[in-house]
Amino acid sequence: MLLTWIDSAPRRLWLLVCLACVGLLAFGLYLQHVVGLEPCPMCIVQRYALVLIAITAGVTCASGRKSLQIGGAFVALLLACFGGFVAARQSFLQWYPPEVATCGRDLYGMIETFPLKRAIPMIFKGGGDCTVVDWTFLGGSIANWSFACFASIGVLALVFVLRKLRTA
Repeated sequence: MLLTWIDSAPRRLWLLVCLACVGLLAFGLYLQHVVGLEPCPMCIVQRYALVLIAITAGVTCASGRKSLQIGGAFVALLLACFGGFVAARQSFLQWYPPEVATCGRDLYGMIETFPLKRAIPMIFKGGGDCTVVDWTFLGGSIANWSFACFASIGVLALVFVLRKLRTA
């Protein structure tokens, strides 16, 4: 069924990837602002990767040109590999935490200690501890599920590129 979608409706496929990334980002913001989980620097990097994948998927969806679709899929593949690497590293840190965790400061500590000009860029670095598992679903942490999502997007992009190059 997936191969049929790749061949017959690539725009819908990339729209689905874009919407999935937006949904994952919205869920991350829900966990941060409603549930109260503080994102760590690795979580922030994974969010950036998701934003870039969403933008790439949106541009790929909007394009009717085959070359731009292949290029967009390749960029999405690279971004998914990068995001997956960060998520895998965070999962490893959660399974085997180091003796001293240095992921950053909390928000209030930054604002109290540093002038606002220096504190604002630090806010985007995250403040939570990368080794702490604050939330789980079906036994997997946020980093584990993030890795699964990046791996799925990466496999989808790889299959898309290979199928399109084979038919070119």
